[in-house]
Amino acid sequence: MRPSAVRLLNILVPVKRTVDYAVKIRVNPDQKGVDLNVKHSMNPFDEIAVEEAVRLRERLKDEVKSIKVVTIGPTKAAETLRTALAMGADSGIHVEVPDSAPPPEPLGIAKALRAVIQREKEGVDLVILGKQAIDDDASQTGQMLAGLLDWAQATFASKVDVDPKAKTANVTREIDGGLEELKCQLPLVVTTDLRLNEPRYASLPNIMKAKKKPIEKLTPADLKIDLTPLLETVKVTEPPKRKGGGKVESVDELIAKLKEAGITPVKS
Repeated sequence: MRPSAVRLLNILVPVKRTVDYAVKIRVNPDQKGVDLNVKHSMNPFDEIAVEEAVRLRERLKDEVKSIKVVTIGPTKAAETLRTALAMGADSGIHVEVPDSAPPPEPLGIAKALRAVIQREKEGVDLVILGKQAIDDDASQTGQMLAGLLDWAQATFASKVDVDPKAKTANVTREIDGGLEELKCQLPLVVTTDLRLNEPRYASLPNIMKAKKKPIEKLTPADLKIDLTPLLETVKVTEPPKRKGGGKVESVDELIAKLKEAGITPVKS
């Protein structure tokens, strides 16, 4: 029997539905965003987060009580939750926003996640989410969430070890020029880097089982939050196409071409 004083871990994994990484992005006709009428899938960094939560349960066995996934998005975002459930999560929460609504900003998402955490009766000990979403590349939500909750945070994690008894976690994070090791107190927010793990493929039996796992539906009003963006996108354009290069026969010709282009060569 496990001592009653030892609290089992409850893990929350936020996931986001994004344009699939293999899709070539195109600006939409009104130049206010990109064409979203394309294939979508789970944000790759969030896949890593779900995988890490499942691996923690495999390593810690009966010391992880639940893995819950949450998404904030339109109706079709429920498909992303089902993918996470098929990977091994236990249940999901879908904070549904209208399909016509503009995408929420990181601060709005962080506030929504804080509200979700605060309403969890059994509490949340560990939040694992991707370091960034590949659609906006903001890399802000995890940090903002930790700030709003006044929790410890460990970003860009490439290794995570949790000790439920001591209520601590050792996190190795990637920084410029090397690795940094942090010892953090739970509750904790962790954002995942690319090298943390290799997400598994959901098997057909697990995909079928995921259809029966519970998903709670909420609205921003239920959480008493406003997801209206604070920023306005004025215009989105594609980068200018690169011009073709040319060949030169000698260094002197190269220097002449540079001078014609208004570039002054620097003498070494």
